[in-house]
Amino acid sequence: MMTLEDIRKDRALLNSIDWSMTPEEAVTLYLEWGNNTAHGSKMVKSKKDVSYYFVVSTWNEPPMIYLVRRNSDEAVDLAAIELPPHLRKRFMETVARRKSVYGLTPEVQEWLQKETGQEA
Repeated sequence: MMTLEDIRKDRALLNSIDWSMTPEEAVTLYLEWGNNTAHGSKMVKSKKDVSYYFVVSTWNEPPMIYLVRRNSDEAVDLAAIELPPHLRKRFMETVARRKSVYGLTPEVQEWLQKETGQEA
């Protein structure tokens, strides 16, 4: 698994991350081919089409941030990053402490972008 440092050093990967992709959008885009028109210009045309995006999993303690590489065949976790303690409580409150996989909140995204050198 990659670390934050590995991600920070991989410019090509950093430039490929879709910061707005959510787990729901990834499923629609890559697994529900009939719904792709809802994404406008985002359409999967072949198995070579791939997305890189972050999700937060609350299935285990502590919650983890995963960098995912997805195409129409599979989703692969490239990195697992512990959600920092200072972000955990607020994140868990935003998801009503439910166990699932979520897109990034603005606060978590801002932290990740800072940690990877992608600050806006």
